[in-house]
Amino acid sequence: MREEVSLTPEEVAGILKIAKNTVYEMIKRGELPAYRIGRKLRVDPNDVEIYRKQGKNFEFSPPGNLLEPVAVASRTPTTRDDTPEYSSKSLIICGQDPMLDILSRHLESNNIQIRAYRYHVGSFTGLSALYHDKADIAAVHLWDGDSGQYNIPFVRHLLPGIPVLIVHLAKRMQGFYVLSGNPVGINNWQDLARPDIRLINREKGSGTRVLLDEHLRLLRIDSRLIKGYEREEHSHLAVASAVVRGEADVALGNEKASLQVRGIDFVPLQKERYELVIKKDNIDKPQIQAVLAIIRSPEYRAEIEGLGDYDLTETGKIVLEP
Repeated sequence: MREEVSLTPEEVAGILKIAKNTVYEMIKRGELPAYRIGRKLRVDPNDVEIYRKQGKNFEFSPPGNLLEPVAVASRTPTTRDDTPEYSSKSLIICGQDPMLDILSRHLESNNIQIRAYRYHVGSFTGLSALYHDKADIAAVHLWDGDSGQYNIPFVRHLLPGIPVLIVHLAKRMQGFYVLSGNPVGINNWQDLARPDIRLINREKGSGTRVLLDEHLRLLRIDSRLIKGYEREEHSHLAVASAVVRGEADVALGNEKASLQVRGIDFVPLQKERYELVIKKDNIDKPQIQAVLAIIRSPEYRAEIEGLGDYDLTETGKIVLEP
């Protein structure tokens, strides 16, 4: 009976107007629940509708157990008893970019065999997890409008008194997602305040939301004038999908994600720095040393270059050290 009312990944891709491979990535990241019937993946139509309307919210609560959402996001255990135990050969990485998926796979290779857990959250939540010793690495892309710097001002403010290293991973282009042909002519930050424009926003605490809010502050644009500012989704794919479905005219996100959604054009605005934050006290751990070795390796670099749309000129560089 359940199979009769379930959807295949191909059918989900058709409903959301995205590529089939993107659906598999959403399932892998825990953004879209799925289950197996034999060897085939199936998705409940109600979960697709929830995703369309709300997106998936990965909240972080410091007193809680981080391991469960990490396991759900990366391995999707069927019960609480299936949740793997964290050990000295495990590593918890916060962040949402596919580069981190590739990093996790390299860590779990036969040569290294370090179990990597992914916690798919925004920059603020990742730094909070790091601060509360609930994660080992936080990937961040937080722009400070006053200094023009990425990440360093926020790390110093949100991790007070904690010596850290910031390791550069890549540069990515941030910009607007609009319908093909940009029919409403959205080209700059000021256009968001036009009365005919509807925005779909990212969640508070994400690097993309910080970028938007900083530009609005500098331009003295009242967010209350922007239609849809209070509407939030929790991934680049979710906001891009909302634009394609006609629920909004514009969203903000990175270029790589825009290429995964049919019917989306990308308006480039600003190149951002995507970087890893690691506590100094953990630097000598084998897991962290393995991470640094991997991101500086020719094999990892070649695989990221194969994805396209990343600037790797500073990959592996120490940006901030104690």
